[in-house]
Amino acid sequence: MCVTDPRADERKSRIFYGWYVVAVVFVIMTVSCGLGFYNLSVYLKAFVTHNGFSVEATSTATSIFFLAAGVSGLGVATLIDRFDARWCITGSTLLMAIAIAGAGYVTSLWQLHLFYAIFGVGYSGCALIPGTTIVARWFTRRRAQAIAYASTGLSLGGILFTPLSVQLIESLGLKGASPLMAIILIIGIIPITWLLLRSHPGDMGLTPDGDAPRLAADGSLLPPDGTDFRTAIRSRFFLLFTIAYVFAMMAQVGSLAHQFRLISLRTGSDHWGAIAVSVMAASSITGRLIGGSLLRYVPHKTYVLSLFTLQGIAFVFFATTQGTVALLCVSALFGSTVGNLQMMQPLVLAEAFGLKAYARILSLAQMVTTCANALGPILLGVLYERAGGYGTAYLAIACLSVLAFIALYFGGPVPTHRNKAEEPYGP
Repeated sequence: MCVTDPRADERKSRIFYGWYVVAVVFVIMTVSCGLGFYNLSVYLKAFVTHNGFSVEATSTATSIFFLAAGVSGLGVATLIDRFDARWCITGSTLLMAIAIAGAGYVTSLWQLHLFYAIFGVGYSGCALIPGTTIVARWFTRRRAQAIAYASTGLSLGGILFTPLSVQLIESLGLKGASPLMAIILIIGIIPITWLLLRSHPGDMGLTPDGDAPRLAADGSLLPPDGTDFRTAIRSRFFLLFTIAYVFAMMAQVGSLAHQFRLISLRTGSDHWGAIAVSVMAASSITGRLIGGSLLRYVPHKTYVLSLFTLQGIAFVFFATTQGTVALLCVSALFGSTVGNLQMMQPLVLAEAFGLKAYARILSLAQMVTTCANALGPILLGVLYERAGGYGTAYLAIACLSVLAFIALYFGGPVPTHRNKAEEPYGP
């Protein structure tokens, strides 16, 4: 028979510990993504302005971040399946901090490439893959809401840390600001990880959602439900869903890497560039929270298709808009798709294929899409340099959103292999 912690019922009668885990993952994503993913456009401009690199060279180097993060994600999945995820998060945070602390000392192209490679490896081990995997383990019936709340930290990081990073770099220069940002990263992640985060509900004698344990006929705990790895990755839905995300996230990441510079150039002020990124991030939070509620009533595939459509419209507006207020409005429209698209990939994969091989399935999808994401900043950088500015560049990535829509549309129905206790996938 399964032996559970006798205090489990008492803990459940108060607040299910999974919500504390959600809060911790929220904080981790806020700090890691704020100083990592959302700061890419700030680092790009800083390397161009303070270190003398060209936009094209820095955009190409930025893409190494995504290549490194995508490839190392496969190793992250293996580590968090075999060991306590806190070790992976801690080591990755330290690696990421080392890269940030050295940013101000980058003076040659090979050093720039090394910076982004180390930065990407560190980021992959302390952000989306471990965070969403841990939350998915703790919840079944309320997984959509839990992942929505936890991943809101992705966008909050942009609101909090993009303006702070810009101010620090303007005041102290990249060399003076980078050690401070590294210290903030370490303090913001490592202590709370070891104090409150737990990799599995079983570590505390609990089960997903705090429900009664699922037992086999002999009284032993049933293994996590879901599709095996080989079957999942060979399915039509996985292949076309991943291809759709290749196109959509390539466009999204390219825009995120250049948005700060685009707004700064068109408004003539870094201040407005930072505000635009914060507006985008705030809209991302709002959109994600609304999306977490809507997903109880809207089929997930329909929801993702609508996000691809809105993203393409936002890019067309970015290509043609000049006024400051209008650019802030477009940033808000774009932001409403950013958080939702980042949330939907791990959520749909968990819902479609279960938890049996979830970390491996997600890491493979993330590797493919993240490596493809590397082309986004390059595409925008090259088109900016050679096609007369950002207008043509943003029209090009609007076409990528159209391709994403087509790929997912022909992906077939979403698989329905999930626990009987889970909520229906759509209405």
